[in-house]
Amino acid sequence: MPEPISDEDLQKVTVTELVPHNSTIRLDEYTDEWPRLYEREAARITGVLGGVVRRIEHAGSTSVPGLPAKPIIDIVLEVPDSADEDAYVAPLEAHGYTLRIREADWFEHRLFKGPDTNINLHVFTAGCEEVERMLRFRDHLRAHPADRDRYAAAKRELSARVWRHVQHYADAKSEVVREILARAR
Repeated sequence: MPEPISDEDLQKVTVTELVPHNSTIRLDEYTDEWPRLYEREAARITGVLGGVVRRIEHAGSTSVPGLPAKPIIDIVLEVPDSADEDAYVAPLEAHGYTLRIREADWFEHRLFKGPDTNINLHVFTAGCEEVERMLRFRDHLRAHPADRDRYAAAKRELSARVWRHVQHYADAKSEVVREILARAR
């Protein structure tokens, strides 16, 4: 299992206060509500940003029918240049989105929370290889039930543990994700 990211490193990329989780991870069974929530948020984000949006996709476990997930809708947004925060941060914040994470050293990733729906809005530069990896993983799980079930089993096992930060839980899934992605190529 990979070494969890340190509190110090988490604090460096967290724009708001870093609050420890210190609990297990809640997983819900898949629901058709998740794609509906994604569609609503995608329309809202596209309405706010207009032509700045290069691509918007539902990603993460809530985008895979049959997969249990934290009840948080992961949305991937590609913009011309995610480092150019002037192009998108203020309009999103004016509509209630909150910038929580800025990772200049990891694909210039930004993460926002939503105004009224529990989302993780991941912002990357258009054409980013990480987006392609995320979507390849999603599409593979949708098409390969055995790998979806393998991933679900790993998530259930790991979610039962107490995690100081949710990111540590995400990091702990890295090995099974790499294993599945190797088959997705």
